[in-house]
Amino acid sequence: MTATLHALASAHGIVLEHHDIWGNAHRVPDDSLRAILAAMHVRTDDESAIASAVEEVKRARYRQPLPPMTVVRSHTRPWFLRVHLAASLLACRFEWRVVSEEGSEHLRAVTPPPADACERVDVGGEPRVALDLPLDVALPDGYHEVALCADGAPVARGTLAVAPAACYRPQSMREGRRLWGVAAQLYGLRSERNWGIGDFGDLAALVGRSATVGADVVGVNPLHALFPRDPERASPYGPSSRVFLNVFYLDVQAIAEFDRCPAAQELVGTGAFQAKLGELRASELVDYAGVAAVKLPVLELLYAQARRDGGAGDAADAGDFKRAGGEVLRRYALFEALQEYWRARDSTVWGWPAWPEAYRDPAADAVVRFADEHAERIDFHAWLQYQASRQWADVARQARESGLAIGVYVDLAVSVDRGGAEAWAHQDLYAIAASVGAPPDSFNAKGQDWGLPPMIPQRLSDAGYAPFLATLRASMRDAGALRIDHVMGLMRLYWVPAGAEPAQGAYVRYPFEDLRGLLALESQRHRCLVIGEDLGTVPDEVRSALAADDILSYCVLLFERGNAGDFKPPDAYPEAALAVASTHDLPTLAGWWEGHDIRLRAEHGQLAQDADIEVQLEERVHDRGLLLEALAGVGLLPAEASPDPSAVPALTPPLALAVQAYLARTPSALMVVQLEDIYGVREQANLPGTVDAHPNWRRKLPIGSDAKHTQRDERLATLASRIADERRWGRP
Repeated sequence: MTATLHALASAHGIVLEHHDIWGNAHRVPDDSLRAILAAMHVRTDDESAIASAVEEVKRARYRQPLPPMTVVRSHTRPWFLRVHLAASLLACRFEWRVVSEEGSEHLRAVTPPPADACERVDVGGEPRVALDLPLDVALPDGYHEVALCADGAPVARGTLAVAPAACYRPQSMREGRRLWGVAAQLYGLRSERNWGIGDFGDLAALVGRSATVGADVVGVNPLHALFPRDPERASPYGPSSRVFLNVFYLDVQAIAEFDRCPAAQELVGTGAFQAKLGELRASELVDYAGVAAVKLPVLELLYAQARRDGGAGDAADAGDFKRAGGEVLRRYALFEALQEYWRARDSTVWGWPAWPEAYRDPAADAVVRFADEHAERIDFHAWLQYQASRQWADVARQARESGLAIGVYVDLAVSVDRGGAEAWAHQDLYAIAASVGAPPDSFNAKGQDWGLPPMIPQRLSDAGYAPFLATLRASMRDAGALRIDHVMGLMRLYWVPAGAEPAQGAYVRYPFEDLRGLLALESQRHRCLVIGEDLGTVPDEVRSALAADDILSYCVLLFERGNAGDFKPPDAYPEAALAVASTHDLPTLAGWWEGHDIRLRAEHGQLAQDADIEVQLEERVHDRGLLLEALAGVGLLPAEASPDPSAVPALTPPLALAVQAYLARTPSALMVVQLEDIYGVREQANLPGTVDAHPNWRRKLPIGSDAKHTQRDERLATLASRIADERRWGRP
């Protein structure tokens, strides 16, 4: 049975053996294969079920004349499309009929191969054949309808996506100009006007300030929709939906209805409300429950005002937004209405799997009745998305108009929360009984389980990649660049079965060529630069393919080392890359310098049991020395800094500036500096592997993002001046 099980697993894209970061081979246990197949809705009860499932994979492929979407590259004509047909049709006259995206029609005759040269299989007693038929039609990049006709009658239909050779790069970057900018955790921006959490108004202020000092881009964490009625679930990388926005980022007083709503103005103007805002602003950590308690009641009042306004002005635009959002927006808003309904009755209801069973299917009769009875609540949540979309678009437009060469870059999470709106709407697409993660490596000896369900590759293909495209379009619509978290997921993801340890997981393959092609097509259409976060164990074929597609690699100073552990010199960095000192999942520069991350990981049980913390701290001192040596090697060690790492236990501002100058000298097309590193923050935004034990996704910056603070604090301006000097110094 093992051989048949392995054949079934391979047919579903499960990789039976992988090598870890140390080069050791790991064979996936059979129990893990069964669990992963079960998560894909494939039965493995006994040998008979497994054998039947193996045959069903082949039969299912042959029953489908054309896949819902075929992806080709524009520069590879003629294209060969795989079709599956009844063998009896081979005697027919074949032609392709193509209707382009703009409406023009093309006909091309095609000659199939000889019958005895075709691959055959019997499906339900009917012989069927597989044909690779050429299609040589001059089509522009885009989505076109294609049909194969036999004696004039269509026998296969699908969509043909013609993708460009590469993703978009802004003109200035193509001309060799190396760009730079800053990255912020939006929730952590402070100001004297926000309501305890960074909002779109704060982001606009940061964009304006960055533009004045010559930056080209402002990066932010994922803006995905989270859980308004469960605000403490705050990870931007575990969203309810990647298609919609986090409504807590709304600048409430910037909503048009606020100026027309006496009830909202009266509530906000009370002493108690203002006192609460003062507490929320002064807090060192974002109090998500407190933010929800002040924002949601006022948003309810503003929505009521919008309904009173009827179809005039802003209300009319909101109506257009909701009509354009169609069923996808309606189902998201329906989820939000259901979640708030059931959570109000039981605070332990964390998502749709905890709802009464009758409501777990979006098409169920109970859900249809609920939608009819709670139409206003559904409309409220759609209205919130309209307001968030409008404010985010305003920020993006300001970024473009202020002269930022790229604008704002956003982050795309690797998946969604299994209890959220997207998983509810696409239960057939997500493997709810598995999680995305990572095998054990030098960074995490136990491996990682990120708690997010992966998409099932075959279901994604069967859906014509519509969920993938919806996610890309939502993220790229107003962004100047998109950073794809764990970009290796375009080729493979590491699946951890429910209840298993990460070491018991397996890699699952995805349609890499198709997903890359669609990414390139949407990137060009949206004029959106693409950055692939390719840290960790990355197959060489992924790196070469991403480079060929003009997707920037992600080079982190802390990891860019030679074989002896020394830091790579600036000129060793690749051109097609985003260079950064650290990331949100790693220690800040100040924290790394002091070894604070080592103590944190030890405190939370993330080091190997036999690890000696003092030895690791000594190794960090050695690493500090290597960085000092690297700075000295290119003439960037500050005059007052000692090359002895023991003499500099804390990262001084001149040293911090020197590190950024080091990155500025690289030939990398883009360089981004975390605001935490500009302001010497010691604590990192997120400690992977923890949920509640560490204040992840809550830390605020030490100073405000508004002009009053940033213009008084010269560190950003000083950094900008230094980067400009270094970029000129190292210009090709």
